[in-house]
Formats: sequence, C-alpha cells, structure tokens
Amino acid sequence: MAIIINLDVMLAKRKMRLNELSEKVGITLSNLSILKQGKAKAIKLSTLDLICQALNCQPGDILEYRDSVYP
Repeated sequence: MAIIINLDVMLAKRKMRLNELSEKVGITLSNLSILKQGKAKAIKLSTLDLICQALNCQPGDILEYRDSVYP
C-alpha cells in the first residue's frame, strides 16, 4: 500500500502509549492497534482529528504517501 501510517512514530515522539491515546480519544485499543499496524483499510476524518488533537500534530505527521513503484 502506498499510504504509510506513522502512528507509532508520533506516539514515540510524544512519549505516549497506545492505551493512553485510546483513553484520550475514546477509540478502542484494538481499533488503534489495527491503525498502528497499518492494517486499516480506511480512517474517518473525525478519528484522524481526535488523534491529531491528542498528539498535537498534523495529519501529515501520521499519514505519509510513498509511491509503490519506486521504493
């Protein structure tokens, strides 16, 4: 997939654990884990908004596009 999810990077930069983020944004730990592992097929903008608020970051800090043709 050409979209890379850098949630783990932002969590490390903010020194926050996934369970703490789950409590702050009101999203289940299992759903955040799926997102963190890059297994999610989609993400709601409202979810992205909550995550960005909790991590004090921009959507581009979490989502990254990499052209799959050129590694």
